[in-house]
Amino acid sequence: MSTSPPSYELVRQPDFEDSPPEYGAAISSIHADIPITSEHKVSLKHPDGREGLTLVVRSRAQDGKYLPLFFDGDAIAGEVRVNFEKAESLKGATIRVTGVVMSVGTMDLTFLDLVEPLWSPEGQGPLQGEHTWPFSIKLPADTPLALNPKSTPERYSLPPSISDRASPVQVRYKLAVNVRRGVLYADHDLYTSFVYLPRSIAEPPSVMRRVAYQEMTPLLGPEEDPQGWKVLHPLGIEGTLSKKRSVSVQCDFAVAIPLSYGSGSPIPLKVTLRGADAEALDLLAPALKVQLRRTITTGSEHASQRSDKTFVNTVAQAVFWPESEATTGAGTSGTKVMWGELYVPKGITATFSFFKLAIKYDLVVLPPQIPGFASSAKSKEPLLSEPIVVTLANARGVHSRSYVPPGYVVPEPEEDWQSTAYAFLETGKYRYSGRSD
Repeated sequence: MSTSPPSYELVRQPDFEDSPPEYGAAISSIHADIPITSEHKVSLKHPDGREGLTLVVRSRAQDGKYLPLFFDGDAIAGEVRVNFEKAESLKGATIRVTGVVMSVGTMDLTFLDLVEPLWSPEGQGPLQGEHTWPFSIKLPADTPLALNPKSTPERYSLPPSISDRASPVQVRYKLAVNVRRGVLYADHDLYTSFVYLPRSIAEPPSVMRRVAYQEMTPLLGPEEDPQGWKVLHPLGIEGTLSKKRSVSVQCDFAVAIPLSYGSGSPIPLKVTLRGADAEALDLLAPALKVQLRRTITTGSEHASQRSDKTFVNTVAQAVFWPESEATTGAGTSGTKVMWGELYVPKGITATFSFFKLAIKYDLVVLPPQIPGFASSAKSKEPLLSEPIVVTLANARGVHSRSYVPPGYVVPEPEEDWQSTAYAFLETGKYRYSGRSD
């Protein structure tokens, strides 16, 4: 007969949203065969401080103080240690890996649920003292899901972890231990969240841009490096200057290609402005406004048509500076050339699509907002939009660098969470709240 359970206190790592988002050092291991060595430990302890139930897992995180980190194809391996002061008759012990999507307006979706036995009572007597149960669970490449009970399941690649507090969607992975005891006693349960990141690699840039990065020389524009740039459709910026005269400026935007960029890397931009009004050129050129916008959709493929299923926010904004006349000569009358750079934030969720959930990114050009200039276009409606792909890392061997001159400050993104707030109200579900600042 089993004895009364000891009193345990829970000692574990922080919840998912409190964990540090920076995994830069670990992400660099995508291109190298670096062993999984960091050890993470969570425990239930006896009143005297001795560990009664301990979960140990090894991962790619750069330090054991962070949540465990795994890439696609990894196996979650470790061991469970138990220490019973007195003999206990257990019903069994299991290790479980779960993945859950939590989004506003919908029920939680458990898309991954893997259970492996750790210990079985068959042929075993009561346990006393210290015991160790090793485990290894390989993460699958995909998981089957059906749109409805009558449809045939389709397989979807596992989504990345999402922990942004302000996001309307959370994707959480958990590793849990369950030690089943007798009918009269409570089970022992212990868990840790972990971070899962599918490997995604940006396409390599043009040869000339790679050489510029390696030799730390200036980038070549679309004229000298046509294979390294995409020149977007020309657009016109029109409006009234000083409330008395109409102005019109044509802008030719060029963005470095391929249109896939690793997290934590800069996106080179180049803009040529043309117009007959020299004052308008001088005022509008430094006020160019290019943003990186993230769109989160939940629901069907047509979710983007519904405000309660679509959430848009700005995650970065470009900085611009004039091209040196020493490079271009004395300059051309009626023309102004600006270089720009938009930094893809570190730790940002990569582009992905999973079942009814997707995250995509667009570069958008907005009308300049400066004193004395009234644009004929709405301030928050893009004049131009170009889809891009954000990946977990750059191509192998590519070490991008910033070309922003000293003294230029990268502007903070002007985030607009209004659409998210409206969606929260429309769904009538208040699991998450927006920013409080």
